[in-house]
Amino acid sequence: MTAIPELHAGTPFDDLDDYLALGRVSGLAMSPDGRRLVVAQSTLDDKSTKYVTALWEIDPGGQVPARRLTRGHTGESNPTFTNDGDLLFTASRPEQGKEDTPDALWRLPADGGEAVMVARRGGGITGVRAATRAPRFVVTTGVLGRSGEVADDERVRAERKDKKVSAILHSGFPVRYWDRDLGPDVPHLLSASLDVLDKTAEEPELTDLSPMQGPTLREATYALSADGAFVVTSWSVPGPAASIRSTLVRIDIETGTRSVLVDIEAADVTDPVISPDGRHVVFTRESHASADSAPRFTLHRYSFDTGTVADVAPGWDRWATSVVWLPDGSGLLVTADDHGRGPIFLIREGRDPARVTTDDFSYTDLQVSPDGATVFALRASYTAPPHPVRVDIDTGAMSLLEAPEELPELPGTLTEVETVAADGAKVRAWLAMPNGASAHAPVPLVLWVHGGPLGSWNTWAWRWNPWLLVARGYAILLPDPALSTGYGQEFVERGWGKWGKAPFTDLMAITDAAEALPEIDEKRSAAMGGSFGGYMANWIAGHTDRFKAIVTHASLWALDQFNPTTDAAWYWQREMTPEMAVENSPHLYVADIVTPMLVIHGDKDFRVPIGEGLRLWFELLSESGLPADDEGRTDHRFLYFPDENHWILSPQNVKVWYEVVLAFLSEHVLEEDADMPEVLG
Repeated sequence: MTAIPELHAGTPFDDLDDYLALGRVSGLAMSPDGRRLVVAQSTLDDKSTKYVTALWEIDPGGQVPARRLTRGHTGESNPTFTNDGDLLFTASRPEQGKEDTPDALWRLPADGGEAVMVARRGGGITGVRAATRAPRFVVTTGVLGRSGEVADDERVRAERKDKKVSAILHSGFPVRYWDRDLGPDVPHLLSASLDVLDKTAEEPELTDLSPMQGPTLREATYALSADGAFVVTSWSVPGPAASIRSTLVRIDIETGTRSVLVDIEAADVTDPVISPDGRHVVFTRESHASADSAPRFTLHRYSFDTGTVADVAPGWDRWATSVVWLPDGSGLLVTADDHGRGPIFLIREGRDPARVTTDDFSYTDLQVSPDGATVFALRASYTAPPHPVRVDIDTGAMSLLEAPEELPELPGTLTEVETVAADGAKVRAWLAMPNGASAHAPVPLVLWVHGGPLGSWNTWAWRWNPWLLVARGYAILLPDPALSTGYGQEFVERGWGKWGKAPFTDLMAITDAAEALPEIDEKRSAAMGGSFGGYMANWIAGHTDRFKAIVTHASLWALDQFNPTTDAAWYWQREMTPEMAVENSPHLYVADIVTPMLVIHGDKDFRVPIGEGLRLWFELLSESGLPADDEGRTDHRFLYFPDENHWILSPQNVKVWYEVVLAFLSEHVLEEDADMPEVLG
C-alpha cells in the first residue's frame, strides 16, 4: 500500500486494524426511576472476524466510570428495564455443542446476581418492550406452522432443519428485505407478566397477541403502555399492484382484542409513542409519493378519549427522526435532521418547535429523566462517534458522561463549505481536511455522495468513514445535494423524480466551491458513493470527465431493471415511472464513461440486487468509452463480496474494502503504484 503522508501524529485511523478495534456504542436505555443508564458497546472478538456486543452501565451523574455488566461470548442486545429496575436483554448464550441457539430473553436483577432466562422460542426473541409502571413485557418472535402453536412451531422447525429444507412458498409481496429472505415463519407479538415470576424460577407463560395474522407484523414498530394494559403497533395491510401500507392498531393485553386506530389510504403510519398517562399516542405519518411529489413526513397525535387525530407541529418543515414524551405529558422531545445536524427540539401544544441543542451534533436514543429536567442521549457527528451525554432541557447545556472508552483522536479537522446552485438554492457540505493540509497544500479531493436518497451527512458512520482517507492525505467532501433531508420539503422536491438534474448540478457546484479553496488540488480528485450515492457516482461517470477515478458501491445502474427486482418495489415504483427511468438511468450513458471505475457489490444485497453490479461491470468492459482492450485488459475493477449485503459488515471484509479503495485511488488520483491486498490472491 502507499505510504501515509507525514501530515499528523498517529491516530487509530492510520491503521485499519486499529480502526476496526475501536469500540462502538449504541442503544441507550434508562431505568424508570432514572437512576441507571445502560449502553451497548460492540468490540472485535479474539479472531477479529466479528463484533460482539456487551452491556455497560453508565453513571447518570457523570462521576463514576462505566461498568461492564455482561460478558457472553456471543453478545447481548436490546437492553430494556423492567418497572422495578431489573435489566432485560436478548442473547443466544448457547449450550455446549449448540452454537445455532436462537436469542432468548434474559433478566439481570438490579440487586445483583446472575442473569436468568425469561423467555425463549424457536424463532428467537427479536425485540422487547417493558412497561414502566407494571410487571409486564411484550416480545416479538418468528412462528412456523399453520396453527401458530408452540408445539407446531417446534415440530415444523425441527423437520426443516433435520431434512435440510430451505424452500419458502410465497403468496404475496415482498419476499426479501435488505439482506434476508422473508419467511417461512411470520412475526408474532407475545406478552407475559413478570409478577408471577420469581427471579430465579422458570419462565412465565407467553400469550400470543397476534395469532394467525400472517405477515402483518413484519418490520413493525410498536409500543407498550406504561401500565402494561395495551400495545400500539404498526400493522401492514396489502394494497393494489403488490403494494403494502402500514396502519396503526391497538391490542388489549388482557383480552387480545385488536382495534384499528389510524388507517389512511395514501399514507403509512408508524413509530407509535404512547403518552405516560396512556391517553394519547404520537406517530409518524408518511404520505405516499407520486411521480411528481415526494413523500412528506409529519407528526400526529391520536387521542383515545375522542378518537381524533391532530397534527402535532403544523407547518413545521422538518422530518422527525425520533420522539419521546415528557414525563408529565406536557410536550415532546423530537430529533430531526437540520442543516447537516440532528438537534433535539421541544414541542409543546400551540407553540412552534424550539431547538434545545445548538451544537453541530446529531442526537439519538433520547431518555428523559423522571423529573422532566434532563434528557440523556447518544451524541455524534463527523468529529466524534456516538457517546452518552446529559442535556439540560431548559438551557440546552450538555455534559459528557463516562463511556466505556474515550473518544478517538482524529487525523484532521472538519469545516463547512457552502455555495449557491443555479436555481438559487443554498447547498452545503462538510469538508474533512487532513492535519497540516495548509503546509502540504494542495491536497487531493474525494467527493463522497451519501445514500438514501432521503438522508444527510449529519452523523458519524462506522461504515462510511472519511477519516480513513483523510489519514492518507485526502480532503473529503460530504455534501447534501437536492433530495437531502434537513433543508425543508422544497429542497427534497427539487430532486424528486429528477435524480440526474438538481442532485447532479448541486454536487458539481459544491465540488467547484471546494476546489476553489487554496488547500485543494482541483487536478487530483475522485468521486465515490454507495447505494443512491453509487447511483450518483454512475451518473457522474457518464456526464463529466473531471474526476480521475470513480468508486461506486451497491449502485443503481439500469433503473428499469432495478425497479421490479428490489425488495421494496412498490415503494420505488411510486417515483420511478417508465419516463423517469428513461430520463435518469445511468446505463444509457455508458458510452460516455471514460473514467476508471471501481465497482463494488455484495451478492446478498436485496435492496440493490447484484444484477445491477453485474450489468454495470459487463457494460463498462464492453460498451463504455473506456472498454477492455482486445486482450481483456482494463483500468476498471470489480470488487465482489459473495456473502455480504448492501453494507459490508464482516470486519476483515471491511478492511479489504478500504484497502482496495485506497489502492485504486492511489493509482489513478495520486498516480502512485499501490498493491492490492494479498488476501485477494
